[in-house]
Amino acid sequence: FYVGFNVGGFELGIQPEGEPGPGGAVAYWGTADLRAEVARAVELGATVVEDVQDVGGGILVATVADPFGNRVGLIQNPHFDPASVK
Repeated sequence: FYVGFNVGGFELGIQPEGEPGPGGAVAYWGTADLRAEVARAVELGATVVEDVQDVGGGILVATVADPFGNRVGLIQNPHFDPASVK
């Protein structure tokens, strides 16, 4: 399952399956352009673990791993409105 939070106008989500550490639980960070952010992460040394997927409702997700194996999820959620944060 997935739990999403609004943190100062940004989406932060956690998929708590797995153990903490490399290859375990995944935190998701929201972005307005998922494909561009995945490409940027790869340019910075990450590898793609799960390529961009549509998980329904127009929500796109992907997972990358940093050079140490730590996984980071990226999410593009058209239903999340950072402007609604006061």
